[in-house]
Amino acid sequence: MASYILQESYWKNVLYALKLTGPIVKVLRMVDGDKKPPMGYIYEAMDRAKEAIASSFGHKEEHYEMAFKYIDARWECQLHQPLHAAGHFLNPELYYSNPSIEDCSEVMTGLYDCISRLVPDLATQDKILEELSLYKEAQGLFGKNMAIRQRNTIAPGKNI
Repeated sequence: MASYILQESYWKNVLYALKLTGPIVKVLRMVDGDKKPPMGYIYEAMDRAKEAIASSFGHKEEHYEMAFKYIDARWECQLHQPLHAAGHFLNPELYYSNPSIEDCSEVMTGLYDCISRLVPDLATQDKILEELSLYKEAQGLFGKNMAIRQRNTIAPGKNI
């Protein structure tokens, strides 16, 4: 056992495993934690985890390509839901620090799918879209100094 553990290849494999699993463990901790509700953060957290993995391997896809297939398969079948996309878009901390979220068709499709599933009434859907434009432009209550200050400090959905 000692000779196996002392082999360089053993430690290379350990390092490889840590590079792959470290960022994913951070996402799992966030989802399982009590600090803030994860719904508005899970989408961004997965993107960041995958970027951290790619970066740790110098963006050489051959080193993490297979792992990404497993991650993506799990993401698609269990976690990639319209509600996560909507939570990502409607999280003021993430949206206002990166308004190009609107350019992501996956996020916008998820947001609209979520709205249409949760709100069957067309008139209410139209009202939501009107309010959404206020959110996007930081107008009305979204543009108040207090709301701007709280974007990065109060988790979405937290009762004030």
